[in-house]
Amino acid sequence: MNDVAWAQTAAGGGTDPRAYLVNFLPLILVFVIFYFLILRPQTQKQKEVQKMIQNLKRGDRVVSSGGIYGEVVDVKPDTVILRVADNVKLEFAKSAIVGMEPKSGATG
Repeated sequence: MNDVAWAQTAAGGGTDPRAYLVNFLPLILVFVIFYFLILRPQTQKQKEVQKMIQNLKRGDRVVSSGGIYGEVVDVKPDTVILRVADNVKLEFAKSAIVGMEPKSGATG
């Protein structure tokens, strides 16, 4: 019985390398689509947020990851102090800032 199994594999004369490519092509295609639809846009957004955080200045209106809106009062190396109400200032990690509030003149 083992002789029959050896005879069947040897009769093929080896496998074609193109067969491996054809078998893995759908998997490669899924990874390419995954990259362009999910990974690439996410890294671009992270770069934009990082650039925005680096360019924070006094007077900017921002929103934190907790949904708190405030005005930047002071920028320190790792933190930002926000005025969220009259006489109320909170200190946030820069990484907690997720966006800028649109300018009030732009709303209509």
